[in-house]
Amino acid sequence: MGRRIALSLAFPMILALAGVVSAQDWVMPRTTDGNPDMQGIWSNASQTPLVRPAEFGEKGFLTPEEATAQMQQWRDRYNRLGQDIDPDRPPPTDGNANFGYNSFWWDPRDAAIEINGRFRTSIIIDPADGQIPYIGGANPGNDLRSRWRAREGVEPFDSYELRSLAERCLLTFGSGSGPPMLPILYNNNYQIVQTGDYVVILVEMVHDARIVPIEQEHSATDFEKWMGDSVGYWDGDTLVVRTRNFHPQQAFRGSSDQMVITERFDMIASDKIKYAFTIEDPLTYTRPWSGEVAMNRKPPEEVMYEYACHEGNYALNGILAGARRLEADATQN
Repeated sequence: MGRRIALSLAFPMILALAGVVSAQDWVMPRTTDGNPDMQGIWSNASQTPLVRPAEFGEKGFLTPEEATAQMQQWRDRYNRLGQDIDPDRPPPTDGNANFGYNSFWWDPRDAAIEINGRFRTSIIIDPADGQIPYIGGANPGNDLRSRWRAREGVEPFDSYELRSLAERCLLTFGSGSGPPMLPILYNNNYQIVQTGDYVVILVEMVHDARIVPIEQEHSATDFEKWMGDSVGYWDGDTLVVRTRNFHPQQAFRGSSDQMVITERFDMIASDKIKYAFTIEDPLTYTRPWSGEVAMNRKPPEEVMYEYACHEGNYALNGILAGARRLEADATQN
């Protein structure tokens, strides 16, 4: 019995050592100009949350056993929410329309973020507690849409501009477009294309493309773009991308127009990129804060498809028309 226990405890260590040997045997692919060749299709699909759940405190990593149990819980939840929905069910009465379709349509995302054999409890790695260091301790709503909504007499459905960029099919929800590029409900795929002067990141969700000039300066004119004004450079084998001047309607977790994001792409294996980001915004956060995500290479037979967000989509018209109807009903009553 003692020998069996010893072998079972040693098995994860054997796997870890095998991974180290494999990593040592791996040779970095390079483009003709000598930089790491990161071209291909990658996925950052994961259920690891951005902010660390309170029960973990400053515990940054799961043991292999904890990670296995956590991923099984996510898998069970996905399967439970993927059950058939009663087509004759009545509409929700509490305003909750989250289950307009079931998880059959979602990306299962049943993996915890794993980098160098360690499973993360949160995407945020700094501060140590895995929390966003908001000034005042809570999201201050420095973004333009929050400030619009805070005006006296303004209701959330008064205009399309008060709705999220995802509802308007301008960018994807949950910062999938980036930066930072974070896992979302589905379509977590990215295609990287490189030349000597540019790196292009094509995002499957809402079909966004970020063009990053290499070894160039930020735009001389202070104009704001969707996904910001990005410039990149190579720091050894690490691609560093610095982005500022975001479109005023694009924000991240209540950020202001002072937000600057630095991303680092490290190819740590033939099938994995460690994607790290640091966010600075002196009007929103007490200090810069950072996170890491694993981007895993997709099999060569898998391709990305065009995502046509508003093709046959009448939801936004319906949302605004419904609000006007409620206003008219209130006036008549």
